[in-house]
Amino acid sequence: FPLDITFKSTNPFGWPQIVLSVYGPDFFGHDVVRGYGAVHVPFVPGRHKRTIAMFVPESTSRLQQFTSWFTGRRPEFTDPKVVARGEGREVTRVRSQGFVTISFNVM
Repeated sequence: FPLDITFKSTNPFGWPQIVLSVYGPDFFGHDVVRGYGAVHVPFVPGRHKRTIAMFVPESTSRLQQFTSWFTGRRPEFTDPKVVARGEGREVTRVRSQGFVTISFNVM
């Protein structure tokens, strides 16, 4: 869906990112996370197409995996900034979950 945003900056540090959180129903009808991903917003005018690799957090043990499957409460990030920053994600177990393609029209 279209977004109309205006940015102004003197340096590109911390350039804006779009963070995606995709949710969908599981086998039991529970709304669970299907993937997270982030991409930097392009700053050059024109049409830009970006493919975002999506990932989903995983439980660390078999017991936690079974419990989360049985209860319908899968692991999720509580703070969406974790996806954008990357700090601390090296100790988080994640699984690749496909791709999302976004098209930007920058003026």
